[in-house]
Amino acid sequence: MAYTTIDDPSAYFQTVLWTGDGSAGNAITFDGNSDMQPDFVWSKNRDNTTSNILKDTSRGGTSSNDLYLLSDSNSNEGDYSVYRMDFDSDGFTLDGAGDTGFQGSGTNMVSWCWKADGGTTSTDTSGDIDSTIQVNTTAGISIVLYEGNGVDGATVPHGLGVAPAVVHFKARDPASARAWNTIAPALWGDGYWTNMFDGDEAVSDSSLSNWTTNSSNIVLGDGTGHNIDGTDYVAYCFTDIQGYSKFGEYKGNNDDDGPFVYTGFKPAYVLIKSYSNAGNEWFIFDNKINPYNVTSVMKYLQAQSNAAEVSTAEATPPLDFLSNGIKFRYTQFNPSGYGMLYIAFAESPFKYSNAR
Repeated sequence: MAYTTIDDPSAYFQTVLWTGDGSAGNAITFDGNSDMQPDFVWSKNRDNTTSNILKDTSRGGTSSNDLYLLSDSNSNEGDYSVYRMDFDSDGFTLDGAGDTGFQGSGTNMVSWCWKADGGTTSTDTSGDIDSTIQVNTTAGISIVLYEGNGVDGATVPHGLGVAPAVVHFKARDPASARAWNTIAPALWGDGYWTNMFDGDEAVSDSSLSNWTTNSSNIVLGDGTGHNIDGTDYVAYCFTDIQGYSKFGEYKGNNDDDGPFVYTGFKPAYVLIKSYSNAGNEWFIFDNKINPYNVTSVMKYLQAQSNAAEVSTAEATPPLDFLSNGIKFRYTQFNPSGYGMLYIAFAESPFKYSNAR
């Protein structure tokens, strides 16, 4: 059996740093695999206090896509021509103009980009609720659109063929705005969830005992964050792919010699959050903004905040990206006794598919 099915992770995930020019037609091209059309693009202005903007080809198509969500807000789905994006075969083009936060002239931006199925969706009627899915089983990602029915235990097909490790839910159009919800049943158990990304709460259990995943379906509770009758939702589903992605947990020890997490690859992107204690934000690191094991400066962005990039001088690197995993060091990301969730995607696998 091959160690991994993905020898080149940049075929499915890439981080790109780019500069806004304030006008329509700003084409952003990836520097990794040149045949990666993104389907889920999460962008943040590094310089200014502006929201994280999330776009995908399931909700808005591959061209003239105006629809967006904000990770740091419970706002409903927006439709804004200034955020217009065309999804290209090797990047994306910004076709909106006039917004100083997203596309402002001279502003430094970052986009984290995942490939699903090139914007091709299908309808799956095998669950209690029909879903519109865009899925890539090789990369372990599916984008699921569905309408809630308010029934505890209702099933929604996700198309991955294995139980998703992590699912992020957002209500798109409720009468009142609803927070992001995240579940990770294999880590936390059925019914446990946290606000993702617009909060810093610990994991909660609101007696949503049916809220879980299996190899075919997301099993919903009757909560407002994921199953209001008549409300449209999007669910971003991810599962572990050896050598490419890993979703797990570690226990902090408040020491520069923190825990080592084996991922089976050299990370390109890491998102971490305490699930056992409130008050600890969602921190994002990548190998473009924060080069490996830099000791002179620490840089990160936050999923739940519209704050600009944090950049502080430190004697100790916050974390080391190693060939086979992550070494956590800085105490803010390694608090004593805290249970910490991590979500990681690869730059390169520890072993390639022909390894013995």
